[in-house]
Amino acid sequence: MTALHGGLAVNPAAPADLLLRLLEPEYESAWYALASRRASFPEEVTAAIVMHPHPRVRGALARNPFVDPEVRGLLVDDPDWLVRARLAGRPDRTRPVRPLPDWVIDRMLTTYDNDGLQELFFSRQIPFRIQRSYCRHPMASIRQMATNVWTFLSVSERAALLKDPHPQVRASVEHMLETDDAKAMERRLGPVPVPRNHGTGLILVNYRLSRTVVDWLLSDPHPDNPWVLAHNYSTPPDVVARLVAHPDPKVRLELARRGDLAPAHVQDLARDTDPRVRTAISLRPELSEYERAAIDYTVDTDEEFGPCDHHAQAAPDPAASAAYARSRHPLLRRRAARDPALPAALVTLLARDDDLGVRMLLAHNHPAPPPELLLRSYLEHRGAYRDLLTEHPRFPVAGLGARFMDADAPDERRLAVLDPGLAPGTADRLTRDPDSAVRVGATRHPRLPGARLLALLAGEELGEHAAANPALPVNVMRGLLT
Repeated sequence: MTALHGGLAVNPAAPADLLLRLLEPEYESAWYALASRRASFPEEVTAAIVMHPHPRVRGALARNPFVDPEVRGLLVDDPDWLVRARLAGRPDRTRPVRPLPDWVIDRMLTTYDNDGLQELFFSRQIPFRIQRSYCRHPMASIRQMATNVWTFLSVSERAALLKDPHPQVRASVEHMLETDDAKAMERRLGPVPVPRNHGTGLILVNYRLSRTVVDWLLSDPHPDNPWVLAHNYSTPPDVVARLVAHPDPKVRLELARRGDLAPAHVQDLARDTDPRVRTAISLRPELSEYERAAIDYTVDTDEEFGPCDHHAQAAPDPAASAAYARSRHPLLRRRAARDPALPAALVTLLARDDDLGVRMLLAHNHPAPPPELLLRSYLEHRGAYRDLLTEHPRFPVAGLGARFMDADAPDERRLAVLDPGLAPGTADRLTRDPDSAVRVGATRHPRLPGARLLALLAGEELGEHAAANPALPVNVMRGLLT
């Protein structure tokens, strides 16, 4: 009976009074499913979960990846720190994350402790536009965070932070600007040889280095030093030139990604023996299409092509995306395919692209991909994010039953049970399918004949899923609680 209660908890047709009963102590086994797996709740059920005496129920709602973030946000002031931490953390790392509402983020930023804020920052639930507005926040502690998006701020916004009335804000900005001061970084590092730790590593890899420190890195035998110099933006040109012939391809690959690489070195690395280096060079923005085509680059098709958290990062340049979309280089077209703001004409163009990665990334990242692209992408690529395609509102579910009910591959037969017009007899037959996922989908299908549904409800394997079927009569649902 416990499993049946879990099925009822996620049944989209379960009435509010039944869901409220499931929140009582007698049905504790259904609490987690009810709070964490439903995509929506009647208003009174939401209120009951938010005010539930047991933090486990509230914590499950805080991590629900299916429900509207506005509902999750109702827990922002929960009295239990673990519930608040669950809200701040990413709900599900196997799915794209949706941003929290602005009012929830502001409440967190102004009331949560450092541990809670670290969870929030790494969760990618903060839209980039909110991060971009930190510089104008009335709280000094939030304005300090604007240094994290310094390169995206306007000249006037930077000037205002430099003259901020709060000394901690000014100090944070000055501390950040010091990272481009080689002498200041040398003082932070201390005398050479520099001790190896997280703090010194951060400086050596990312901040401006003095010639003294650069020469020490060249003479010191630590195996990571060549890569550090290849990566650091301030490495002098003569040192970069010495590294072009370095035997480690990881060092040459890092050089290939430098924005300031001299044309002669670009030409040298375009002929590199390592395909990863040549491929990185082929993506450089200063190259023409003709120059790219002359490079022997490689294109992998075994990657995990999935969705991006677009809201959490700066929007791509529309002109760059348009140019990438028309490029002959498939890896540049893949960049364009990730842009959710790509115009319809370019979406149509890339939907017919001959590169699997372009098509997959477009299907996963654009809000309006062609329906036939979604289906084609599901059929062509068995990656970790494959099933997310079937959840897209434009996924073409009509007619899938007749088309795929007899498919040889189980993952194709699973498409049949997505068809809202699936024939009742077909649904019945698919509840006996050799594949468990097909059986589950058919058991949950609202067009499953009533007699078969009730028979499955009494079975051990599929009873829980029969209880989740929205066609289950309400009187039967209520009977499962008596």
